[in-house]
Amino acid sequence: MSNQLIECVPNFSEGNDLSIIKQITDQIEAVEGVKLLDVDPGQATNRTVVTFVGTPDEVLDAAVAAVAKAAELIDMSKHTGEHPRFGACDVCPLVPVSNIDMEETVEYARKLAKRLGDELGLTIYCYESAALTDERRNLATVRAGEYEGLKDRLAKPGWKPDFGPAKFNAKSGATAVGARDFLVAYNINLNTTSTRRANAIAFDVREKGRVKTEDGTPGGKPVLDENGNKVWEPGLLKCVKGIGWFIEEYGVAQISMNLTNISVTPVHVAFDAVCEQAQARGVRVTGSELVGLIPLQAMLDAGKYFLKKQQRSTGIADPEIIKIAVKSLGLDELYPFKPEEKIIEYAIAQEQNRDRKGAAGRLVGMTVEDFVWETASESVAPGGGSVSAAVGALGAALATMVANLSSHKRGWDERWEEFSDWAEKGKSYHDELLRLIDEDTDAFNKIMDSFRLPQGTEAEKTARRQAIQEAAKGAIMIPFRVMEKVYESMAVAKAMAEIGNPASVSDAGVAALCARTAVMGAYLNVRINAGQVEDKSWIDDILTKGQEIQEKAIALEREILEIVNSKL
Repeated sequence: MSNQLIECVPNFSEGNDLSIIKQITDQIEAVEGVKLLDVDPGQATNRTVVTFVGTPDEVLDAAVAAVAKAAELIDMSKHTGEHPRFGACDVCPLVPVSNIDMEETVEYARKLAKRLGDELGLTIYCYESAALTDERRNLATVRAGEYEGLKDRLAKPGWKPDFGPAKFNAKSGATAVGARDFLVAYNINLNTTSTRRANAIAFDVREKGRVKTEDGTPGGKPVLDENGNKVWEPGLLKCVKGIGWFIEEYGVAQISMNLTNISVTPVHVAFDAVCEQAQARGVRVTGSELVGLIPLQAMLDAGKYFLKKQQRSTGIADPEIIKIAVKSLGLDELYPFKPEEKIIEYAIAQEQNRDRKGAAGRLVGMTVEDFVWETASESVAPGGGSVSAAVGALGAALATMVANLSSHKRGWDERWEEFSDWAEKGKSYHDELLRLIDEDTDAFNKIMDSFRLPQGTEAEKTARRQAIQEAAKGAIMIPFRVMEKVYESMAVAKAMAEIGNPASVSDAGVAALCARTAVMGAYLNVRINAGQVEDKSWIDDILTKGQEIQEKAIALEREILEIVNSKL
């Protein structure tokens, strides 16, 4: 799969008949270069949110095939459901994931919209960033009146579709195609069955808010502006859309929200705001659910937010941070929350790694035993570079452990944030070094691949030579990066030797020993690949810098061990 990835999140107006849903998703899975990540049907909404990712052109092919199947199988004239909708495929947004910007994504969204109109004869509107006019940016505006009002709307010249026929199709309705940033569909569960109370809370928090009334009551006379339009009182949260509804399959009311920019209003901020407003109305939040997928960083931010509220270190492993987020947000109340399925980076990695080496695909997914056995095998990779990165990661992890232990040492409660900051630094180093374990092996494989390139013609010889040089430089820069990161991580080991929990001072010493070993081992890998590089000025500069890092690491290890030994 190419490094340029986009996500597609079509919403189909069928949430009960699993055979129909399966026929639609089969169309997606049949397209090479596309991975189906999530299928999330809702019975009460009678709607299924599908998430898939892949290279742009292939994503478009999969979307066209899936929408075609939906138009064939779903009859909107018979559809009922809690969620606003106006088509068999109600919305089909594209989201940039990696190595593609919004401008490019907009181009693909409009290309998709044109294909759906031209090839399938569907009525298509473009919304969000893909909108062709400002008036159609907002999905609620585009979908106003829903399916039931679509026939009359299409008869108005101002609502001619962007692509496809301006003719009402009773079976398929209309589809909105968009390009947007990552949207998190998030529902918060309440201990009530009252849709009215849920709506009141939704109006409290959503950006649009509620209509202002003269007496301040929900049923009061609305306040009008000078043009006779209703005046709205904005809610508490920016970039949040929300309504309240009752979900029969769970027997509870929910606040259903779309968080359209989680950098402005993150999930945990929305959750706490709803908790506060619910409590003020005599209602309690019991948990929440994610519809579709969520970025890893959003879950980590949530976990760290709740850890800080508990005055606990945030420099712990990602799975532990995610566990805190899940429990704090109550994401496992209605059904088990599976990070490998609900966090987009994990879902993509799981698919991409399926055919790769190791129990979880990559070296970092192996058990320690498997990693040792793989290293000891007759294969030339993983070798010293990957092992150096692994040793460096272990050293940084040990220093991080001392910081985490120090953050909740009895009697040091007021210092939790100081040690949490050190743990965060240590975690950033061992996470980077873990990535470099596999990158070192990948770099070696690229060298081997470059040597296998054809060299029959002069052009092929030139291309092969350039590929070898690029691969050799890559194989040098990965262990050089290991050297830099490991040396930087030694600051954490030194600090923990000086001020950390005295009972763990020996661990800080072992961290320093690991770091020294990793730096020296990585430098050996830099040197052994240096002979393949023809640019002598470039390689001389790298070797000089590498030698300096090695000397500083050796000296710092000695300094840390002196501190450690003085306390033993």
